[in-house]
Amino acid sequence: MEKNGLPNRGREKKVGMWIFGIFIFFFISFFLSPTLLPTGSVPELEGRANAFDYFSEDGKYSSGNNGQEEKFAWNELDPYNGFIYAFGDFNCHMKSERSWELNENQMPVCTRDVGMFFGIAIGGLVFSRRGYNRWTVKDTCLSIFPDNWLEGIYRKNNRTYAWLIIGTLFCLPLILDGFTQLLSSYESNNFTRPLTGIAFGIGFGVLIGAAYSARPKFFKSASEVSLPSGTKFELVTKEEE
Repeated sequence: MEKNGLPNRGREKKVGMWIFGIFIFFFISFFLSPTLLPTGSVPELEGRANAFDYFSEDGKYSSGNNGQEEKFAWNELDPYNGFIYAFGDFNCHMKSERSWELNENQMPVCTRDVGMFFGIAIGGLVFSRRGYNRWTVKDTCLSIFPDNWLEGIYRKNNRTYAWLIIGTLFCLPLILDGFTQLLSSYESNNFTRPLTGIAFGIGFGVLIGAAYSARPKFFKSASEVSLPSGTKFELVTKEEE
């Protein structure tokens, strides 16, 4: 019997490894793709997030090439590299000053996104090893920590506060870095950006794992969930007088 009261944690392992596999594939591809392309074939890019700017050299989805001497179009690449750069084109702003170059080619995403994808992969791996279905998403997130660390939190029913505080701590480096840039003359660099992205990504990876693993249907009732310090979920009802 596992520590959550279920006979096994096969779903949690599977979910965590899927997260790890998907995001480590993209993380590796962000480095591999510019290396595989001909040297100097990807110029400095300047796009928008959530939009296609480099589908073709001209036309509707080519705004990134407007006024540029060196043009780039990912639809002219082979399927693998085209997919990776298309993914970066749609999901990232691709600002050249916030991106690394490999083989004299700009990478498909900015350095912060590189850090985020690595962090999410690590978060998925951690969840595959330590995550347990504990009915709710927040309790499933907290399950990655040893139960003896959580006993006081569960006895005092401070689960929600603990979940929010821990989540905020994972996000805090990114928030501070971003808002400091916005509100002052400070400019982040390509060393701090990926580090803040990693911290955020680890927390987000665990959250994704918990969201896909927290399944009440595997328990007959909420009282069957085994929680730290021997506490149990209770349904509180209010009778009308």
